[in-house]
Amino acid sequence: MTSPKNLSPEILLHLAQTLNLPMRGIVAVIELLDAGGTIPFIARYRKEATGNLDEVQIRAIEEKLTYFRELLDRRETILASIAEQGKLTDELKARIESTLDKSELEDLYLPYRPKRRTKATIAREKGLEPLAAYLWAQQSGPEPLEQLATSFVNLELQVASPDEALEGARHIVAEWISEDADLRKSLRQLVFDEGIIISRMVTDALDEQEKFKMYYDYKEPVKTIPSHRMLAIRRGESENVLYFLIDVELERALGILRRHVLRQPGDWTPQLELAVDDAWKRLLNSSIQAEVRLELKRRSDAEAIQVFRDNLYNLLLAPPAGPISVLGIDPGLRTGCKVALVDETGKLLAHDVLYLHTSKHGNAEAATRLEVLLRRHNVRAIAIGNGTASRETDAFVRGFLREKGVQNIFSAVVSESGASVYSASDVARQEFPDLDLTVRGAISIARRLQDPLSELVKVDPKSIGVGQYQHDVDQRQLADSLQSVVESCVNRVGVDLNTASWTLLRYVAGINERTALNIVAHRNQNGSFRSRMQVLEVPGIGPKTFEQAAGFLRIRNGDNPLDSTAVHPESYPVVQQIAQSLQTSIVEIIRQPQMLEKMDTSRLSAGAFTLQDILAELRKPGRDPRDKFIAPTFHEEVREITDVQAGMVLEGVVTNVTKFGAFVDIGVHQDGLVHISELSKRFIKDPSDAVKTGQIVKVKVLSVDTKARRIALSIKALNAPPATGKPANKPAPKPQATIDEKLAALSARWRVRV
Repeated sequence: MTSPKNLSPEILLHLAQTLNLPMRGIVAVIELLDAGGTIPFIARYRKEATGNLDEVQIRAIEEKLTYFRELLDRRETILASIAEQGKLTDELKARIESTLDKSELEDLYLPYRPKRRTKATIAREKGLEPLAAYLWAQQSGPEPLEQLATSFVNLELQVASPDEALEGARHIVAEWISEDADLRKSLRQLVFDEGIIISRMVTDALDEQEKFKMYYDYKEPVKTIPSHRMLAIRRGESENVLYFLIDVELERALGILRRHVLRQPGDWTPQLELAVDDAWKRLLNSSIQAEVRLELKRRSDAEAIQVFRDNLYNLLLAPPAGPISVLGIDPGLRTGCKVALVDETGKLLAHDVLYLHTSKHGNAEAATRLEVLLRRHNVRAIAIGNGTASRETDAFVRGFLREKGVQNIFSAVVSESGASVYSASDVARQEFPDLDLTVRGAISIARRLQDPLSELVKVDPKSIGVGQYQHDVDQRQLADSLQSVVESCVNRVGVDLNTASWTLLRYVAGINERTALNIVAHRNQNGSFRSRMQVLEVPGIGPKTFEQAAGFLRIRNGDNPLDSTAVHPESYPVVQQIAQSLQTSIVEIIRQPQMLEKMDTSRLSAGAFTLQDILAELRKPGRDPRDKFIAPTFHEEVREITDVQAGMVLEGVVTNVTKFGAFVDIGVHQDGLVHISELSKRFIKDPSDAVKTGQIVKVKVLSVDTKARRIALSIKALNAPPATGKPANKPAPKPQATIDEKLAALSARWRVRV
């Protein structure tokens, strides 16, 4: 097996051991990535080559590959620098070339790195390096140390006494100690294993809301401190409320240094002991602390970003209501509720403003205007943003539908996180250049009910608000990571080539923003695509781009029925073989997938994994991997935090999952927290093992702090699903109907002439 470019067998073996993946699969993934393959394409359509590695495993390989290639580039720079200094020995070169850790690589380079003027530098200028070498060698000479030190006295070089000579020599030795790669590695490990994070409140600091109260006098081991607490302490430090340090037992650190430095006793021993103390207190302690702090930040960032990734993934794959006409309402008090009505494709049909909360006659007038809109258009759902006045608006809409006896329209509260960002964005201005920002927001809310994925891709993921300390982590790493999540979700669901916006198309594997714009322009100029092959006519799309993207593009009712499935065009001949073996047509197979059960697959020219995917797709062509849509039901009498009482059982939606618990929207403009200890009766290490963003849950209210606006909730306290918003001994309500069931119950009673 040949190694991919620039990667030694040692690195590949390390990759296989670290990731616990087969070497053959790793090599195949690296070669495919180097050839321009995208992760969604490799995971979905190159399973034979990779041994069926999934997207998570392939992304892990890509991350490690980036790390090692950066390490290799840095290694070459370091080797060149040391060689230029004339100090590159065979032993040093071999050690540098064998290390696979960036920190260890920098430790090896530290003695040769260009330095500012230090105490050791000054001592060398005074000619004291031979004296330091004598101390370091620990071998008796022809004369005692004190007499040897006297020979280095030189008034011209400002060495006035033997003590000054010994002091300068100790500075050189201390620097040698601090630059020893093995010592630095041992001390870092000591701090990670035994160090204690200690945070304190800054004197006279202002923390009016006491956000950091628990960290005013706080200790926790470095080894066990979770990411959210580390990030909270760091935020407190950045806001000048806290300061923190890493404490390690002094004797443990000095013991490691002494065991390494002191090899045999002699008159040099007291001098070396002083040098060891100086090396730790002046050079190593602060340096190692800085390295450990940086590593803790990296770890915390990685965990926080993973939390954000998981939440975003679940949010983007939230169940869509589907292609139905929706009336979106962006609630407001003084300025009124902005209303936008969109058709099944998301096209704007009408917009208005309802003044519900400005006067006692507002509701009556709003009801009339709302009725006109609903009668004029075939509205199937009303989406209400969950911002200010959403509960009042929701109550008004539900009351209106109930009073009018409307049974063919349902209402749902929709998260409007990021809607205001979208409204003011270039994307929104391109879509609706003549509309007010607030109307754009109402359109976005309506479309979010239809298809959360298609709408949320227009918003910077960081604006959606499902992260944990998202502003404190590495912003470039966060952006790249979230970008990969969006890409993964879009390609998992697939994209309708004839209806998708360019903002959605740009996330399809192999397609960038410019190509996406070209696709939309070609579609506008030439009409709908009839086949996937026509995409090759779009400027910027060549064979490679087509290979990567084609399987994720869907064409409904096109010339080839397979174009509406996830079967890649390169596998169309296999499907033709299947049809021939069954003596039928592809169209008939899609209509009657049960025919596949009697087929002999042994003679088909496809690998086992590819064939398995093809058959699964033919059984359920064009299937949507997302769950069915179910709207949560909020308690009508619980609208503000003051309405929430301990002991209540409410229904809500999980809005954010963190390492310490899950936040749940119960419809009072303030999410409640289900602490990790209240998520399940069984032990769970991670809240994401119990709940996910967008999930509808029933919770019991444990406590309410209206002043601090904190609501403590529990899921594990519920033995059986009780009635929403009522004591647990009351009968449970009927299960919430799915949208399919609601739309199946369309009533003819409300049909009127327009």
